[in-house]
Amino acid sequence: MPSLSGPQYLGEGLKLMMRPGLRLFVLLPLAVNLLLFLGLIGFAVREFNHWVAWLMPSLPHWLSFLEFILWPLFVLLVLLILFFSFTLVANLIASPFNGFLAEKVEVVVRGTDQFPSFSWTELIAMVPRTIGRELRKLGYFLPRAIGLLILSLIPGVNLVATPLWLIFGVWMMAVQYIDYPADNHKLGWNEMLAWLRSKRWACMGFGGVTYLALLIPVVNLVIMPAAVAGAVLFWVREGGDQALSRGGR
Repeated sequence: MPSLSGPQYLGEGLKLMMRPGLRLFVLLPLAVNLLLFLGLIGFAVREFNHWVAWLMPSLPHWLSFLEFILWPLFVLLVLLILFFSFTLVANLIASPFNGFLAEKVEVVVRGTDQFPSFSWTELIAMVPRTIGRELRKLGYFLPRAIGLLILSLIPGVNLVATPLWLIFGVWMMAVQYIDYPADNHKLGWNEMLAWLRSKRWACMGFGGVTYLALLIPVVNLVIMPAAVAGAVLFWVREGGDQALSRGGR
């Protein structure tokens, strides 16, 4: 099968998740994400202005006109941090469902079934492995996010924090979702990262369009399972099996 551009993988994933045989595996993580999304929105509405005011640097009176320029930048920064928080928590809780969805999408894409049949016992058995992998992602994410957060708190320097958060977020979206099929095939974490770096531009294209779509409230609930399906297409068409042969199982 021919490779697609990064954005095309998400579009094809959206079509795939609508197939009747995949709907159960889409609805389960969708329900989890909906509950988390509603909780986060309620919390963010109460605290949003406080967070923006906390991050905004204190300016002398003669520079007060700059607040009108800087305020949108720091609103965007808070939104990006909220986005990361929601995405990390949602994917941590929904990871077993997303892992199963990735398996079933791959069956549809390849036309062959090499995975166990769905059962609640099988799903529960996946929990330790998938949660462990999500915690590995968290270990990769947190030191970099803390560094960016420190930059965000330093007056003047924090002006570059927003674009850096954006670039890092795009890369993390690719890592987050393409890891599901990689983990299903027991590809090691470091080997998976090395393979993604070899496909850097395709990854950034897929991660970029996924990132933008996930920033849209309500739409992001549908995009998450679509991103899982698109990541499976990425794995199959970009040669994930070659990464297995190089990295070992």
